[in-house]
Amino acid sequence: MQEIPLKDKMRIIQEMVPGKQITLAHIIANPDPILYEKLGLDPAKNRFRTAIGILTISPMESAVIAADIAMKTSGGMVEFVDRFTGTLIITGTVSEVESAMSAVCTYAQNTLGYSVCPLTRT
Repeated sequence: MQEIPLKDKMRIIQEMVPGKQITLAHIIANPDPILYEKLGLDPAKNRFRTAIGILTISPMESAVIAADIAMKTSGGMVEFVDRFTGTLIITGTVSEVESAMSAVCTYAQNTLGYSVCPLTRT
């Protein structure tokens, strides 16, 4: 971030230089139902989905590719994908979410040549 004085006003310029990387790949096993609500997800619809996966990827448009891979490799549900921030949220059973997240990380690393962080779980 760079601050440039402009007469008596301060102007802030934010820049992002995306790399080819997955910076967060995390599985939340057995989250409290309130977490679904806080994320804007319907807890009644998700009562049989026992895990939430969250992933951030850049370039941000890669989130679309990640969502496609996640849907094709498991029975998990893509709940949210944002091509402007690179965020992907998946719900399902722990094994479905883990399978989807692993497939996305493997594809990004082996096929796209991305740097990939470790898949973590709580």
